[in-house]
Amino acid sequence: MLMLTPTAIEVVRNITSAEGTPDNAGLRIFTDDEADTLQLTVAAIPAEQDQVLSAEGSRIFLDQQAAAFLDDKILDAGLDPNGQSTFVLAQQEQDTSGNGDGSHG
Repeated sequence: MLMLTPTAIEVVRNITSAEGTPDNAGLRIFTDDEADTLQLTVAAIPAEQDQVLSAEGSRIFLDQQAAAFLDDKILDAGLDPNGQSTFVLAQQEQDTSGNGDGSHG
């Protein structure tokens, strides 16, 4: 499942709580059928098939393709040279401890 850094949570919360934004709005991440890119928009409600992530007052809506692509990613946020918020994706680290093998004992 997509993980969010504390910075990303704060940026999403700021974007979706801006003046004029519906109370339960979220950041919707979806795929464009004509391009292999992810699109972002503020949405009042999730689409019917969207996966909804909630973290500390932030809400993210993922369409099915975006959810599958982002399943093993971490969403972070930062500032570009102009001071605008940007999102960055990173790969989640795999559990190499051997404790996640599902065995019971």
